[in-house]
Amino acid sequence: MGNDSAVVVGAGIGGLCAAIGLRRRGWSVLVLERTPTFGEVGAGLTLMANGLRGLDALGVGADVRAAGQVDAPGGVRTSTGRWISRVDGAAMTRLLGTAAVGIHRATLHRILRAALPAEAVLTGAEVVDVAPGPPPRVTYRHDGRDIAVEAGLVVAADGINSVVRAGLWPDQPPPVYSGSTAWRAVAPQPAGGEVATSISWGPGAEFGVVPLGDGRVYWYGAVNADAGQVFAGGDEMRAVRDRFGAWHQPIPALLDATDAGAVIRTDLYHLATPLPSYRAGAVALLGDAAHAMTPNLGQGANQAIEDATVLAAVCAPSDDVVAALAAYDAQRRPRSQEVARAALQIARFGQQLSNPVAVGLRNTMMRLTPPRVALRSMARHADWNPPAIPAAER
Repeated sequence: MGNDSAVVVGAGIGGLCAAIGLRRRGWSVLVLERTPTFGEVGAGLTLMANGLRGLDALGVGADVRAAGQVDAPGGVRTSTGRWISRVDGAAMTRLLGTAAVGIHRATLHRILRAALPAEAVLTGAEVVDVAPGPPPRVTYRHDGRDIAVEAGLVVAADGINSVVRAGLWPDQPPPVYSGSTAWRAVAPQPAGGEVATSISWGPGAEFGVVPLGDGRVYWYGAVNADAGQVFAGGDEMRAVRDRFGAWHQPIPALLDATDAGAVIRTDLYHLATPLPSYRAGAVALLGDAAHAMTPNLGQGANQAIEDATVLAAVCAPSDDVVAALAAYDAQRRPRSQEVARAALQIARFGQQLSNPVAVGLRNTMMRLTPPRVALRSMARHADWNPPAIPAAER
């Protein structure tokens, strides 16, 4: 591989977006993914205005909008269904210039893969070492062999438990448990009318609903719990029913429509200690590898898309890569770490709040907040415009 080649570690949303953007700049890109095959992995997500604008800059925004459910959050309710705060979807769209989109992760993943040549993504390739260079050197294991390649640029998009981050920042504390665990699943749209995007809060608990635009609905339920806690003897569907089955509709209807075997549960971890840099030599960190955050703002995937867009905008094969990555770090680290802090604050103010008096005060305060103020507060982190990605000269 030459100086115009880039290796992306990880074929998640951030890694694929980085590969798309870098190819637009003229890089020859190889994406290394440790899993052997792609499938219906994960559940749903909401793409906010910032993520959608990043996808537009990468040239795939129209395909994503066509495949998802264009929607805006309906607001926040109590477990009985009483509204705490309503969101005017039309006003939010006017404020941000675009509506949010609910989409299945696997659907988004297919769209992103389709924007790359098949040979650009190598599955079953486990990265075992990265030397930052320049030039950086990547060693990966594939078909039982260790293969080492040099490149002009390496992008580490290998998730919250990033091997690259651990190797290059060995003194960085590992991810920490947030105090919450979450069940997730996708269910058919239940009978009785269209389901709207919404969040419901109970003491120490939250249930979220996101329509996906393909006749299915993504839902999640999160509660305060000890790390590794076992619920209902390991019967996750029963545990969800025990916790949320008596909440307002359409929650019981969604649970009734859910295949019990499709429910997954994940303890929620995040990078509590911010990284001092998102780059080392000619290696850049991106997405959860750089700033894994709690999901309470729905910004994890959106921030990874922002990362990929900025990286492509500042980094061409003819550039001084180290200097370009310094510009990437300067643009991305302050914003993404501020969003991560805000997500943790929202977790503590929202889902994790369990004291009945504090819950009542929070709900009252939110009901009394003027709609315009609430709208701007909710839209603040989604109000981002991507830099232009210059096309490579052919």
